[in-house]
Amino acid sequence: MIADDLKYPIGKYNEQPFSEKLKEEWIAEIAVLPQHLELVMQNLDVAQLHTAYRPGGWTVNQLVHHVADSHMNAFCRFKFILTENDYTIKAYNQDKWAGLPDTQNLPVNISITLLFALHKRWVEILKNIPAESWNRTAFHPVHNKMVSLWYLLGSYAWHGKHHVAHIQQLRKRMNW
Repeated sequence: MIADDLKYPIGKYNEQPFSEKLKEEWIAEIAVLPQHLELVMQNLDVAQLHTAYRPGGWTVNQLVHHVADSHMNAFCRFKFILTENDYTIKAYNQDKWAGLPDTQNLPVNISITLLFALHKRWVEILKNIPAESWNRTAFHPVHNKMVSLWYLLGSYAWHGKHHVAHIQQLRKRMNW
């Protein structure tokens, strides 16, 4: 398996033009992510949770906590973009966050539980964004460009599937 397959098991995110059909698909993907993550984690033991999903990558434990961290930020980003003008996204160092005590010490079920509640609230916002608001933008300092809510919706729908695929791929490779 080549390194890019391990890093991007579903490929990299590619921005898509707006469509109602795609919007519904992406919102549905965000809605079911907590269930998919919970299922892919089923029956993993402590040693498996502390296995890196790829050489040089995070452990499964860190990966699950990262999804919670990332999606908490996403939820806030959506709310800021919907309520403020000229918003600049607050970037964060995801590698440093993955090394903090909550990620290192707490069981993954804490983040999975958090994701169930967070995604319920996030999906409620997403389902009720007026059509014209999908074009609202914010400056993303990491990408050094303006990004729309539409771009972010697709990016976060991809993000969840991307990390679930990391764990699925690891389980398959390790025959778990």
